[in-house]
Amino acid sequence: MATTSDIRNGLCIDLDGKPYQILEFLHVKPGKGPAFVRTKLKNLDNGKVLDHTFPAGTKINDIRIENRVYQFLYDDGEGYHFMNMNDFNQIAIQKMLINAPEFLKEGMECNILFHADEERPMACELPQKVALEITYTEPGIKGDTATNASKPATVETGAEVKVPLFINQGEKIVIDTATGDYKERYKE
Repeated sequence: MATTSDIRNGLCIDLDGKPYQILEFLHVKPGKGPAFVRTKLKNLDNGKVLDHTFPAGTKINDIRIENRVYQFLYDDGEGYHFMNMNDFNQIAIQKMLINAPEFLKEGMECNILFHADEERPMACELPQKVALEITYTEPGIKGDTATNASKPATVETGAEVKVPLFINQGEKIVIDTATGDYKERYKE
């Protein structure tokens, strides 16, 4: 059993019988009235995000979570299939449990959060940054680097990303999976 002083990003809690992960939190001490904690929670069953406020000192039920490394194998339309890197067991995960499924590439290693008591997957997190090759974009024109203009580009997973005008087809770029934004050219 934890209290509001134990709240941190990534903590998994049981709220009204459902598992939630804390995405953001803010301790608020108003000039008048009692202190409270404002949180943004992600439902680990369906992926919905909600805002919730806890009065200071409230007891919360935390959930034992295990992080395990799995390798992405394939998507067959019914689920995304992953393999445990230690014992080679395979599991299927629904799309809504993955933080950025549009950037999943075969062979990519991901962290999967498991409910330790029930042994069931609750969420799948891709690496913070992924390097993907551009399969299609309009050709770049020399001298187009002076402005912050961007153009759409399709990467090898089929996702569309906005890239600077000087990026060409066939180049590898680094993408932030949390926002889906272009970060930089990939350096080997």
